Amino acid sequence: MIFRRRRFADVIARQLDLFVLDRADLVDDARCRLELYNRADRDEAEELYGDYVDALETGAEILAELRDAFGRTLDVAAREEYEREFNRAAAGRLPDFALELENR
Repeated sequence: MIFRRRRFADVIARQLDLFVLDRADLVDDARCRLELYNRADRDEAEELYGDYVDALETGAEILAELRDAFGRTLDVAAREEYEREFNRAAAGRLPDFALELENR
């Protein structure tokens, strides 16, 4: 079996590293909000889940901006390949945020 190296793997890895470093507060906030939701009473759960989803949407928006800014520097075919690779890498590294990213 022949394995092909992903064309944009290095740049995407750096972009995700940058997101995790620069937005560590957001990543931690989302994790904390999920923990609060998981421990919440039924009365509080809906609101806390909404807070968690808000944090995920914020992170996905930032990731999409990062992805799209670089994507605009590429021709159409390369942009489509890059976006697929970016979304796949984000799903592996930041799966909660990636669920929201697919919709952007």
